[in-house]
Amino acid sequence: MRKFRLCVALIAATLTGAASAANPAPTAPPIAEKKPVTDRYFDATVVDNYRWLEDRDSPETQRWATAQDQYARGYLGSLPAYAGLKQRLTTLTRGASPFYGSLGTAGGKLFGYYIDPKAQQPVIVTLEANADPATRHVVLDPNKLDAKGLTAIDWFVPSHDGRLVAVSLSKNGSEDGTLHVYETATGQETGETIPRVQYPTAGGSLAWAADNKGFWYTRYPDESAKAEDLHFNLQAYFHTLGQDWRKDPLVLGTADGLPRIAEIFLDNRYAPDVVLASVQKGDGGEWQQWVLEPGGKKRKVADFEDQIVCATIGADHALYMISLEGAPNGKVLKLAPAATQLSQATTIVPESAAAMQTSDMQQALVLSKSRLFVVYIVGGPNEVRSYDHDGNGARKVALPDISTFGNLVTLDDGDLLIEVSSYLTPDRYMRVRNDKTEETSLAKTSLARFDDAEVVRIFAMSRDGTRVPVNVVRKKGTPLNGKNPAMLYGYGGFGVSTQPYFAGVDVRTWLDAGGVYAEANIRGGADYGEGWHVGGNLTRKQNVFDDFAAAAQALIREKYTDSAHLALRGGSNGGLLMGAMITQHPALARAVVSHVGIYDMLRLELDPNGSFNTTEYGSVTDPVQFTALYAYSPYHRVVPGTAYPAVLMMTGENDGRVNPMQSRKFTAALQAATSSRQPVLLRIDQASGHGVGSSISTRIEEDATWMSFLFAQLGMSLPAD
Repeated sequence: MRKFRLCVALIAATLTGAASAANPAPTAPPIAEKKPVTDRYFDATVVDNYRWLEDRDSPETQRWATAQDQYARGYLGSLPAYAGLKQRLTTLTRGASPFYGSLGTAGGKLFGYYIDPKAQQPVIVTLEANADPATRHVVLDPNKLDAKGLTAIDWFVPSHDGRLVAVSLSKNGSEDGTLHVYETATGQETGETIPRVQYPTAGGSLAWAADNKGFWYTRYPDESAKAEDLHFNLQAYFHTLGQDWRKDPLVLGTADGLPRIAEIFLDNRYAPDVVLASVQKGDGGEWQQWVLEPGGKKRKVADFEDQIVCATIGADHALYMISLEGAPNGKVLKLAPAATQLSQATTIVPESAAAMQTSDMQQALVLSKSRLFVVYIVGGPNEVRSYDHDGNGARKVALPDISTFGNLVTLDDGDLLIEVSSYLTPDRYMRVRNDKTEETSLAKTSLARFDDAEVVRIFAMSRDGTRVPVNVVRKKGTPLNGKNPAMLYGYGGFGVSTQPYFAGVDVRTWLDAGGVYAEANIRGGADYGEGWHVGGNLTRKQNVFDDFAAAAQALIREKYTDSAHLALRGGSNGGLLMGAMITQHPALARAVVSHVGIYDMLRLELDPNGSFNTTEYGSVTDPVQFTALYAYSPYHRVVPGTAYPAVLMMTGENDGRVNPMQSRKFTAALQAATSSRQPVLLRIDQASGHGVGSSISTRIEEDATWMSFLFAQLGMSLPAD
């Protein structure tokens, strides 16, 4: 599920400090008054003491939240490690080389992001077909639109001839996007502006017509709709350049039976005259597949129950699909151009022991002129296999072991570019020709080097006997004395896997201060395929928490650390994981950092994005699912008089994915209940959201903030230069 795919560096909130400068920080966090509200769910009576903190516009809520933020900033700003950490992180981050992301071909050129760590936001650029960085041409630089870095590119799609680029732009971390069209050669805007094409609930998407004179795109209801409908009912339209978007014909929407929580992804990379519309029901992994043709013709190829989770249309109009029906690890089906029924599809790549990675629609199945590339995942790391277009001639692409392979780009000459990531090596692109690989000049360099480090994989045993991998990044020769400061990161949801991405600046800094870093491949992700995901969703969510607790206990058992030196960290759905660790295992770790997290599972679905989450978490309207939700909901499991660990919660006021009230209510409950005398802090940013689109300086300050908090709790310090 794309919306929740947050790498550690992107779960961010800006450290503005403006409020603290105007008003001195209080000497203690404000106590939230208990105002009990009673709800009845089936046979259960539930008391909510802090319902009033859900009203963000209430003066009382604003006063409390402002005082909490001022206290947190005052506390965090006074920590001895903060200034040194910020300086070090700035030096290491800004000292890295620029890199490229989201590459794709159009009009004989490569389009992509140019990510310069000296700039606040990524830039849209082109490269010539040979992928030489020296040929870089800037199309759109959002840093020139907004020097503060608060205007972000949500996504972009070039026309097939490469002459134009459609771009969604949003501000202040809102991900509330407006569509603009730019000329590639000049960077000039054409005047096409369409509002409400992007929002965190269902995202947004676009595909250009073959003649490049218009495009299919998604749009939310306009401002005349009821407030409760503004972020639902995403529909697809067709826009002709130069025409009034208000008159754009509706192509696919609620009249076709699309659910209120539909998410629509449009793709015509290989066959520009038709579009594949993949429609997901919320965030739980149920998909419809539609083929859209010019003039409004459409046909539904697969319904939600058919388990076609990824698809693309080839240049010959054959439909290639990954099916989970009877094959939880995935199999590839092919539907001939003349065929119209899913029952006519043939299996060209059968299921294997390794799982096909299906979390990214446009990277799961990639076609070149003669080959089909399929990405597999084996407990976190990837491998890539290639076949001819009928599934014959299977070959494994020779790529580095224990790596993540993403951004697969088919070039006009038939070669393939693949972005390669691993824990200890900066990202780079490799070129694949006849399944043999070679390095390219598209490679990132970093001042954060890991020549003295190694990655070790250990296994934890979860409560139900499931073996859970834990990846440990450590300095070579780290003593296993049970006293090393250790940080364990986890996510565990929506089929999002924990993979070996470059450890980077923050982990390098953590190691230099004597720490050990670990990540757990817990259920809820798809690290071992859809079965691993399903093992941790809906009423099975407790497995996720048991897996992570077991991972922490494994680090202690293997004498990497002990509870007094252990920190836990996660964000978004991983913030729910942190809440469960705090309430279910309060003595497991010394400190917990939770970013933009979910804590009140009974009220989650009342928010727009929470409704989309019901296909992953379940709903309180279902008695069985309610029982499971209530059993683990962190907000409802807070027990007065419990010695809770030190907690830092961070949220952004413009978050359209997780309502900041989640952090407000959980903070209030923990502060009232804890007996440990350890701090429970809530840091709120008024100019950020869920972390997507945050500027470089925002991320640096955010990292310095949580790291200084953990340094103080675990007794860590930076080494002398």
